[in-house]
Amino acid sequence: MKWEGNRESDNVEDDRGGGGFGGGRSIGLGTIAIALVASYFFGISPTTVLSLLSGGPASQPQSQQAPGPNRAVRAEDRQTKFVRTVLADTEDVWTQIFRANGKTYAAPTLKLFSGTTQTACGTGQTASGPFYCPGDRKVYIDLSFYQLMQQRFHVSGEFAQAYVIAHEVGHHVQNMMGIMDKVNSAERQMSKAQKNAMSVRLELQADCLAGVWAFHANQARSILEQGDIEGALNAATAIGDDALQKQAQGYVVPDSFTHGTSAQRVRWFKQGISSGEVKSCNTFEVKTL
Repeated sequence: MKWEGNRESDNVEDDRGGGGFGGGRSIGLGTIAIALVASYFFGISPTTVLSLLSGGPASQPQSQQAPGPNRAVRAEDRQTKFVRTVLADTEDVWTQIFRANGKTYAAPTLKLFSGTTQTACGTGQTASGPFYCPGDRKVYIDLSFYQLMQQRFHVSGEFAQAYVIAHEVGHHVQNMMGIMDKVNSAERQMSKAQKNAMSVRLELQADCLAGVWAFHANQARSILEQGDIEGALNAATAIGDDALQKQAQGYVVPDSFTHGTSAQRVRWFKQGISSGEVKSCNTFEVKTL
């Protein structure tokens, strides 16, 4: 992926170093993956699992420590610059798309953290993976997730990492378009299985919107190199509900899906990157996902 030298966003908060899961043995990426799966499928707090696996007692998430003076310094490592550049690219693309439709795009803030972090949606945790909080309009990422993608799921490449950011920004776009509010209202009258099905449509639309970003970013700045799209598709495949469930328990439970199957995630990302049109991402009106 070609990104070096492009504009970097100032909408990044670097809050790394203030979180953590307490004492005990060190926690590796394999342990985090176990905690993520346990949390995702069995409703167990990732912090509880991590505490038990690291030899400590089960406990509630700890609040982050106050930022130290050294954390006010803008990090200039390659991965942080990459995140700032990708976020800037999403800002440029969505500002243009919103303007073309007579609307104003308000860019989200991306917060880098490690361990745990406080959000308007509750305590964010490394083991939960990257996420978007509509309450404070922020995208949260622990950069160790990218190591997890490579080591646990065998997904590598910078464009695959950019896809993760673009997916979460896609949720922000949904929030700005009022889609999240409509989904939340509809879910109040739904069963658990129906809510899961609605969540799948929301997530697949975010995958499609990530593809829309990639289409326009490539047209404007020629960011794509050979193998980039395949890398993003590999990422979408690795984090499909069916793939994760097979890895965790050896079988799948479709009614429990909340993000979509590998094939569905691939299909909707490809839909967005091939069309470049937001209207092509209406996952809520199609019968077959």
